Amino acid sequence: MSGSLVLALRTAQSGLLTHQAALDAIANNVANVNTDGYSRKIVQLESRVVDGTGAGVQIGEITRSIDEGLLRSLRTELSNYSSLDVRTNYYDRLQELFGTPDDNTSISHLLTELSNALESLAVRPDQALEQAEVARWGAEVTSRLQDMSDVIQELRRQADVAIATAVTEINDLVARIGDLNDKIVRNSSVGQDVTDLKDQRDLALDRLSELVDISYFNRGDGDIVVYTTGGRTLVDNIPGVLTHDAAASVTPTTTHAEGDFGGLYIGSTALTTNDITNEIRGGELKGLIDLRDGVLPDMQSQLDELAAEMRDVFNQIHNRGAPFPGMQTATGTREFVDSSTQTITFGSGDTTIALFDGNGEQQALSTLVTILGGTGPFTVDAVAAGIETWLQANGAAAATAAVNADGFLDINLNSTTLNMVLRDETATANGSTASDATIQFDADGDGDIDETVSGFSYFFGLNDFFVDGQPDNVWESDVLPGATTATVATLTFRDSTGLLGNIAVSAGDTLDEIVTAVNNAGIGITASKVPDGAGYRLRFASDDGTSITVTQDVGGGDSLLTDIGLHSADVRVASALEVRSDILAAPGLIAGGAMQWDADLGTAGEYRMGVADGTIAVSLANAFASTNAFDTAGGLVGVTNTFAQFAAAIVSDNATLAATNTADLDYQKTLTQSLQTKSDTTRGVNLDEEMAELIVFEQAYSAAARVISIIQNMFEALDAAVS
Repeated sequence: MSGSLVLALRTAQSGLLTHQAALDAIANNVANVNTDGYSRKIVQLESRVVDGTGAGVQIGEITRSIDEGLLRSLRTELSNYSSLDVRTNYYDRLQELFGTPDDNTSISHLLTELSNALESLAVRPDQALEQAEVARWGAEVTSRLQDMSDVIQELRRQADVAIATAVTEINDLVARIGDLNDKIVRNSSVGQDVTDLKDQRDLALDRLSELVDISYFNRGDGDIVVYTTGGRTLVDNIPGVLTHDAAASVTPTTTHAEGDFGGLYIGSTALTTNDITNEIRGGELKGLIDLRDGVLPDMQSQLDELAAEMRDVFNQIHNRGAPFPGMQTATGTREFVDSSTQTITFGSGDTTIALFDGNGEQQALSTLVTILGGTGPFTVDAVAAGIETWLQANGAAAATAAVNADGFLDINLNSTTLNMVLRDETATANGSTASDATIQFDADGDGDIDETVSGFSYFFGLNDFFVDGQPDNVWESDVLPGATTATVATLTFRDSTGLLGNIAVSAGDTLDEIVTAVNNAGIGITASKVPDGAGYRLRFASDDGTSITVTQDVGGGDSLLTDIGLHSADVRVASALEVRSDILAAPGLIAGGAMQWDADLGTAGEYRMGVADGTIAVSLANAFASTNAFDTAGGLVGVTNTFAQFAAAIVSDNATLAATNTADLDYQKTLTQSLQTKSDTTRGVNLDEEMAELIVFEQAYSAAARVISIIQNMFEALDAAVS
């Protein structure tokens, strides 16, 4: 009988202890009802059997009330949401920067004001006020372009710093998940409850999914393996370590493709294959990388296209004229890496050079073809020497003309009584029709024409209105499809020291293969395939920052460089463009008119300069009021627009991107909140539910206690009976 009572006592005790543990679990649930990441704990009871005989009750397992499939979906959407959300602040800054087309400070409005100033100058080209207004609005436009470029690059720097911050947090989370894995495996092996540890791990996984796109799976021993959706392991037996060094400064030429931005490495930084920057598909990292390497550079590319087109159109027209009564000094803007071997040839037309007195009356006259003794080719040094000799022989005895130490053609009459004017014409005869002469430039002195430019003065940049002061140390192609392949070619790279190297390109080579060939050659040139909108630009940059030439011996065949539109890069033009400093200081230097042929002057006609001649001002006004062809840049396809219209398109494109991001964010927020609500409903604590469970376990605990009390009384009665 006593044996049966002992068994009954043990059985009742198991009920007491088990339901006590159940009550403890309920108390823990209630206490954590507002705890972030806590999942409701469910006590699973099972019958305890000893030698085939029931021996009470025991806790089989404490489980968590979660929907694992729902959690996976939630983390995927959290990753997508975070990618959009992190961009919001950047788009807000850009909206403030770009404004709307009708804002007084918008670039399109400023270009309209410049156009209006040019129209006024065309009517009154000799008036100081109109000249000053053109200079002022030109400076306003370039200042605005510089400000916009500066903000874009600062936002790129901030995005890069944010990437480094996110990488630090990811490493902390990865280490924490690895540590929790160890604790879960260790405690599970000795039968201890690990549900709270799993909650902590889930909380870390939730945050990790906000930072980077992740996938994961559970092992049988309770630990979890985490990797990016690109297949790079983050958490395993040995956790992965991410590294990224933020850039100290950022310019328009700073790119990840070129290696200026540090890679996002997992593991050794010595292996380029460990750079996962382009593999990231979600999370804050994705949003930040897209901003730094895509959205913001595209906007810069659009600004650079606008600035470069304005510079080229304005300068070409401005170089056709001169201020009244001419120029006494002229320094070009085209840099020559070796003026002793680089040559020019007059392909068509001729350039008249004339000297005028202070009243605009002709004092001396010739043409460059006459002075040089033919159409060429002539080295740039020979052209300079020919101009100097003629000037000295025609009244400007102290005149100099030479390529200066910086590689620019520099002409100085060193005279206060004479003024020089250049005019391109269709032929050598005096009074021929004004038209840009065709200048054929052999950049490497090999006898082949590498570039053809319309206008002698424009070729040298002798009377530019807009200047950017940038060396020709970066060359790039037009925007190309990613699948572009090459024709057979040999690319030649030179700088002021001479030949850097020749790179053979085979027919069918991809852009990536050209990049690899140049970089493997070790010639001091870094090649890269830089994303731009929906395509790419092939870019060559001098490692030491000096000016270079990139040419190809075409030999009468197809030219790769022509096919891809390789040119001295326009990147960073918007950040550096400004009105020529002496024009800002003295707006009267603006070329409002040009020298004109007057058949009634002299014995057989002469050229003259008129103070009220507005032919160049009219041409400039017409150019700004008319449409110009803009190349594809930054996602904007090639279009024919006015400058103000293209600027408005840039503003509109930015607004569209911001609006699209907001719409996508709102949708993603709704979806994520819906999944979050469903997940919280499943794993969250319901107080009504817990109270009901509390009553059940409380009654069971009381019943077990009552059984123990009765058995205790029975033992006492039995003890009294045998005493």
